Amino acid sequence: MFKFLKFAALGILTLGLISGISKTPKAEEQITLKLHHFMPPVSHTHMTMLIPWAEKVMKESGGRLKIDIYPAMQLGGRPPQLADQARDGVVDIIWTLPGYTPGRFTKTEVFELPFIHTNTTATNLALNKYVQKHGDEFKDYKLISIFVHAGQTFHSHDPIRKADDIRGMKIRTPTRTGGWLIEAMGATPIGAPVPKIPEMLSKRIVDAVMIPFQVTLPLKTHEMVDYHTMLGDPKAKYINTSTFMLAMNRAKYDSLPTELQKVIDNNSGENIARWLGEIWDAAEIPGMEKAAQSGELITMSPAESARLRTMTEVPVTNRWIAEMNKKGFDGHALVNEARVLLDKYSQ
Repeated sequence: MFKFLKFAALGILTLGLISGISKTPKAEEQITLKLHHFMPPVSHTHMTMLIPWAEKVMKESGGRLKIDIYPAMQLGGRPPQLADQARDGVVDIIWTLPGYTPGRFTKTEVFELPFIHTNTTATNLALNKYVQKHGDEFKDYKLISIFVHAGQTFHSHDPIRKADDIRGMKIRTPTRTGGWLIEAMGATPIGAPVPKIPEMLSKRIVDAVMIPFQVTLPLKTHEMVDYHTMLGDPKAKYINTSTFMLAMNRAKYDSLPTELQKVIDNNSGENIARWLGEIWDAAEIPGMEKAAQSGELITMSPAESARLRTMTEVPVTNRWIAEMNKKGFDGHALVNEARVLLDKYSQ
C-alpha cells in the first residue's frame, strides 16, 4: 500500500510538473506590422524617414515588433485610399497627406494656409500640440505623427519672377486649400497625388507644380522644368506647406501589449516632431543643388512677394474660416490658436 501511495504521489507530482510546463508562457511572438505609402523606394520619405523610424521602433521593442515597409503603393490601391486602408485594417500603418481625402481632416488644414508656416520644426511642434486638443478627426487612428515639409516652391516650364506671371497657369496641387491658393493667384488648380507629377509635366498637362525641393529628386522634376521660384518675403521663403500623417490602425494599436504600445508612443507625436523637422529641412539642400545645376533658381523680389501675399493670405484664410464656420467650428479661433502656437514654438 505504501509503495502504491508513493508511486501515486510521484505520478501526481509528475503530471503537475508537465502541466506547469505546458502553462509556462512561450517566448514572446514577434508581431509584424505592414506600413504602406505612395513614394518610391529611392525617396527621402522612404530612405531618410520611414526606414530609420521603423528600425528604431523595432530595436526598442527588443525585436518583438517587425515593421515591413511597402513603398509605391505595392499593396495596391491609390494614394487617396491610404487613409481608408489604415482605418479599415487593410494595412497597419500608413504615411500620407490628410489632404488626399478632402473634407475629412479639415481642422489641421489651418497650418496649410498661405504664410502661416515659416519654420518646419516650429510648425511640427505646434501641430502636435494642436491635435492634442483638436484631434477628434483622427479618432479612428493611432496618430503617430502629424507634420509638414519645408514648404512649397514653384517648379515651372516658364519663369515666375512676378506675381502676374502666375496668372493663367495650370498648377498641380495635392489639397483643397492648395487649390484655393492657386485660384487666388489667378491660376487654375489641377488636383493630383505626387506620383502623377512626372506625367503631368512631361505631357504639359500643367505649367507648374508646387512641391518642396526634396520631392523633385525622386520624381526627376528638375529634368522636366527649367525654373524654380522661391519667395523673397523676409518672413517666409515658402508660400505655404502641406501636412502629412503617419497613422496606425486603432484596433491594431489597442491589441498590442502595453509595453509595445509604449514603444510606439515613445516614437510618436512631440517625441519625433523636432527630428522630422530637421531631416525634412536637410533634405531640401540636395534637391536645391540639383535644380540649380539643371535650371535657374529664382528668388521673387520682396515687392512681388508682398503682392503675392496680398493676393492670397486674407482671401484664402477667410474662405477657410467660412468653411469651418459652416461645419459648426469657430474658424477664426482655430486660426488664432494656430498662430499663437507657432509664435510660441518659433521663439
